[in-house]
Amino acid sequence: MERENQTGNFILLGFTDDPDLQFLLLGLLLAMYLVTVLGNLLIILAVISDSHLHTPMYFFLSNLSLADIGFTSTTIPKALRNIQSHSKVISFAGCVSQIYFFALLACQDNLLLTVMAYDRFVAICHPLHYVVIMSPQLCKLMALGSWFTSVLGALPGALTILRLSFCTNIEIPHYFCDLPEILKHTCSDTLINNIVVYTVAIVLGVFPLTGILFSYSQIFSSILRISSDRGKHKAFSTCGSHLLVVSLFYGTSLGVYLSSVATLSSRISMMASVTYTMVTPMLNPFIYSLRNRDIKVALGRVLSKMVPLSESVEAHLS
Repeated sequence: MERENQTGNFILLGFTDDPDLQFLLLGLLLAMYLVTVLGNLLIILAVISDSHLHTPMYFFLSNLSLADIGFTSTTIPKALRNIQSHSKVISFAGCVSQIYFFALLACQDNLLLTVMAYDRFVAICHPLHYVVIMSPQLCKLMALGSWFTSVLGALPGALTILRLSFCTNIEIPHYFCDLPEILKHTCSDTLINNIVVYTVAIVLGVFPLTGILFSYSQIFSSILRISSDRGKHKAFSTCGSHLLVVSLFYGTSLGVYLSSVATLSSRISMMASVTYTMVTPMLNPFIYSLRNRDIKVALGRVLSKMVPLSESVEAHLS
């Protein structure tokens, strides 16, 4: 095969070539994207507008919603454009950019879930010192630190792609530039790339997961020491939503990894990644709003303010 430099293009094969299925797929992806963006945006507006939600837990939740909006916006709009325009081409620069922002926002999700686990650990295991420990300054520092770490942590994987050469007519059996799929199609040695990927995965993936597991081991130990059933239920309810989101995030991530290891079919791996890149960010707002009375009340206030505003705009236009 002919070798090509980094200025060439890739072809994202996507889900299907069937025109009828593509039309249905376009509607489904657009609906999922709009639900994800609007749902997470409402969470952010609710936290900002309601003073009762100006607490560490909801501050980190609004950051998580912002990261989820960016996470889905990294992949779905390009997939929608490819289906709508019947063009599957993405430039090398566009592919590297997509890989970078995808890794950045995935790392950010991971780190924010870790920070939120620590917040729940302090709230349940050290309730009398919660206000002192989780001060506004510390919360802002932890949020900024997670964003800064994600920005730097995503750089090595993207930058090491620049040293690779690719063959012509590269077809990627995916709907976005998935780094493992890209590395399969290079004509260069990928040892350095694999070392970088696994090192970053351990530092920004395994270590935070270990922190989450440790936090919840201490949380469950503290809950079991509570004598009353009502107290146990109240303590567990404060971390139930976060635990469900953590299980969904890491469960789908593990599913993607196992599917890629257990099968040589890129198509199966791509379908497994749908839950990780689309379904999880879409479900997070529902998990937090349906299980949290404060969020539901704040969302109701936001929506009640939006309805008169839309009516006044319509009256002005008419």
